[in-house]
Amino acid sequence: MQRETSVASDGVSTRYTAIAFWAIGLLVLAIKIVIADSLALFGDEAFYWQESRNLAWSYTDVPPATAWLICLGETLFGHSLLGTRSLFLLLGTATVLLVLRLGWRLYGARVGLLAALGWQLLPLGGTLGVMAMPDVPLSFGAVLMLYGLAGSLQRWPRAWLWLGLGLMLVWLSHYRAALLLPGGLAVLLASAEGRRLWRRPGLWLALALGVLGLLPLLLFNRSHEWSGLSFQLVERHPWQFQASGLLQPLEQMFIVTPLLYGLLLWALLRGWRERRDSVIVALLAGAGLSVVLLYFLFGLFGDGLRFRWHWPLQAYVPALLLLALYRTRAQVGSGWLLAGYALAGIGLAMALGYMALAATPQATALLARQKIFPYNFVGWDEVAARTRELLAQQPAGTPLVADNFLLGAELDFHLDARQVVYSLDHPRNIKHGRAPQLALWRRDERGLRAALAGRRVLLVVEETTGSERERIVWQQTLCTRLRQLQRVDRLSLFDGRKVFSWYLGEVPALGESVECAVPP
Repeated sequence: MQRETSVASDGVSTRYTAIAFWAIGLLVLAIKIVIADSLALFGDEAFYWQESRNLAWSYTDVPPATAWLICLGETLFGHSLLGTRSLFLLLGTATVLLVLRLGWRLYGARVGLLAALGWQLLPLGGTLGVMAMPDVPLSFGAVLMLYGLAGSLQRWPRAWLWLGLGLMLVWLSHYRAALLLPGGLAVLLASAEGRRLWRRPGLWLALALGVLGLLPLLLFNRSHEWSGLSFQLVERHPWQFQASGLLQPLEQMFIVTPLLYGLLLWALLRGWRERRDSVIVALLAGAGLSVVLLYFLFGLFGDGLRFRWHWPLQAYVPALLLLALYRTRAQVGSGWLLAGYALAGIGLAMALGYMALAATPQATALLARQKIFPYNFVGWDEVAARTRELLAQQPAGTPLVADNFLLGAELDFHLDARQVVYSLDHPRNIKHGRAPQLALWRRDERGLRAALAGRRVLLVVEETTGSERERIVWQQTLCTRLRQLQRVDRLSLFDGRKVFSWYLGEVPALGESVECAVPP
């Protein structure tokens, strides 16, 4: 099958499109590097960093790719914010270039440039890589998988290898890899070109590579009572209808920006209607629509408490490729595309601006009274600095305990793992699926009591996490977890939006119950 080509131009030359793509791309990359080097680690990032210091085949919350990338980044560039995020910045940039390459090979330079430009103007696409999160390798792997499958249908050399590596990477990145597979599988089963691939060894070699990526996940879960799968598929989801899930399209409209979101859905639906005309169009439409629909259906019955707006991000790559194709065929007006891209660029500028504000203490203070206060990005430098001072005042080797896993991970990062940081059994640990991993590391309360019974420890408490009622209930249990609690310091930041307290206390023995009054 020969490469499909675009047949029309809208009067704006490919040269100017290329200039816009490279100028915006280099500017965005420079801003992302500055932010990545100054923005404090998001709480989940810090926990992934902890996992990178305890390398394993997998973990109870996510597969191993995120931890492995952090470890390699710090090995190459040292322990720092930028070192932690370095390879994620690289993969974020590589994703843009891969979108460019895929569109170029399928439909010509113009389509590749327009699709890649659209991806880097998307608020979530353009900021990809600023934070060390699983969505970065997941997105790169998804585009690589799409590249490999499209190339296999077009008989490109070594396309099966890219398909296999993409499959491997998405399974090593997140359990949500399962949402990326139905669209491609449908093309392999429903189209004549796809069915022919089953008779070629390349497809089977690609599937074998995919199984290699899935194998560590399965072996880890099998050895640990299926704790990861249990959390991702059972514990975090109510599995009953939630009317709030009907708002998901509005959420996506907000996060993608309204006009571009409408254009992307239109492109996917048009591609689906034209699926019989071209197997590549069928692949792009199926890959995009399957993720959008599965995300919507899953959201009606699944977890509605945790942030999930980024889940369908990978669907927008095939949508952008189709939209760019229809633009070059003059099937969508240049004014619509320019307006959609301009609004998306404004959204990207707002997202990057928000991150820049969160990385600047003076600017963060201005947000303290606003609902957009970046709670999970701020205060960690201050609490870590004060913790160092208090540890220096205690006998050498005084153990450190945090009241929840996010605080413990942040302190561990700032101390560069120079001492073990334990975590009390906070409800937050269970809510975010980190309690089993802390238990494996023996850094939970049971591990603390088993290792340090009778020892004097320094406890750091994040008083402002959770709702007010949850805070009161939790803080009333502290004196039953450590004996003879005595507050030694308290720190209020950002007009009281973040408050930390430090206590000295004694670790009870394993199985020992402690009764006491609530500490002052």
